Amino acid sequence: MASPSKAGAALTALREDLVGDVLTPGDPRYDEARTVFNAMIDRRPAVIAQCVDEADVVRSVRYARDLDLPVAVRGGGHSVAGAAVNDGGLVVDLRHMRAVTVDPAAAAVRVAGGATMSDMDRATQPYGLATTGGRASTTGVGGFVLGGGTGWLDRCCGLAVDNLLGAELVTADGSRVHASADENPELFWGLHGGGGNFGVATALTLKLYELPAFSLALVLFLPEFGPEVVRTYRDLITAAPDEAAGGVIYFTAPPEDFVPPHLVGRLVCGALLTYAGAEENLRKLAEPLLALPHESEIVGAMPYADMQCMLDDPPGMRNYWSAEYLSGAPDDFVDVFCARADTLPAPTGTQHVLFPQGGAIASGPSEYPIPYRDAAWAVHPFAIWEDPADDERSVRWVRDVRADVAPWSTGAVYLNFIGDEGPERVVAGLGAENSRRLADLKRRHDPDNVFRFNHNISPAGAP
Repeated sequence: MASPSKAGAALTALREDLVGDVLTPGDPRYDEARTVFNAMIDRRPAVIAQCVDEADVVRSVRYARDLDLPVAVRGGGHSVAGAAVNDGGLVVDLRHMRAVTVDPAAAAVRVAGGATMSDMDRATQPYGLATTGGRASTTGVGGFVLGGGTGWLDRCCGLAVDNLLGAELVTADGSRVHASADENPELFWGLHGGGGNFGVATALTLKLYELPAFSLALVLFLPEFGPEVVRTYRDLITAAPDEAAGGVIYFTAPPEDFVPPHLVGRLVCGALLTYAGAEENLRKLAEPLLALPHESEIVGAMPYADMQCMLDDPPGMRNYWSAEYLSGAPDDFVDVFCARADTLPAPTGTQHVLFPQGGAIASGPSEYPIPYRDAAWAVHPFAIWEDPADDERSVRWVRDVRADVAPWSTGAVYLNFIGDEGPERVVAGLGAENSRRLADLKRRHDPDNVFRFNHNISPAGAP
């Protein structure tokens, strides 16, 4: 621990050297700067460095090392575990680093470390190009990609990290490092699922795909039709082309334009079918769902970037999420999944979700630490609420969902879908053998575990 005089002198120097702002407790903008998406997270960093370029990141990391401060990295601030902030440490805040550069000739995009999904999607859309992004426009690209990355395009374009072409990092000693298949290939391997364990990602380069059209069908049903809806969706998507994705979602219907007035505030079962292609192909694919008794339907073409923000959750809410990845979705599973919807905490924004896997997810690179790649389905209980008095019942509901579907679970999990569930779940999200290899990599690049506010990989040999 640095002496007060050394700490004060170092902070003064950081304020002078950083192009961006340096915030500490008592500064007028400090509380806003430490607030993240999940309102359950209330942490007080010692210093928030609002970096504007890579040199600022280097200065900030070296400052933290001089004072023996742990480092948290903030991109979108969307981590349900609150990985973007810490108590008593340094936060490297990348939100001013949001540049997106599209190279249509190379079918690639370079995304700065603080860019959000909306920044990327709005930049690539004029070129008729896209890559797998998250299902919320406010999600930070950096944490999303390095954690794996699943979204509406993953069945046709692969997981987001499958499209990673290169990464620029500032490592724990303040060095600048580039990682790609040809340069630092072992580090590049570790970035495919290892998240922010190896440094601050100041820029990522991603592969793009042609996406001249995008379509969706959202069909709302009364919950008593849920089992038939899920079975129909299961059979439809199993036989569908890789361009088709989406999911089945139980939720309390909000007062939105796409919800009929008589459903507002009631539990509904929604079947969402997305299609990376033309509306006429989607309509044909959606026929079995539309043939079921339903309350409303929206079917049509929509710009992909608009779809990406259609289901955004409001900030300032309390969040607790988890996930289980499944070997299949037989009829007995469907009955269990649908029955749990009856206990959905309401009225809240909580969602009970079943996502299809397969396609390019399953056929993607097998060498990376992505053990859930071969799962057929993902169950994602997603609790959102406002009143702290509802904490216990909301968290319990998520855990009950996991317990319900455990008989069909593969044991693997996508770490970006869960909070802090302990080291065994981190291993489940990386694979046991991969975890050992990643621990060796961590020892080389961050032996002191400076970057530990994440789904942490401890350096090999550490206590």
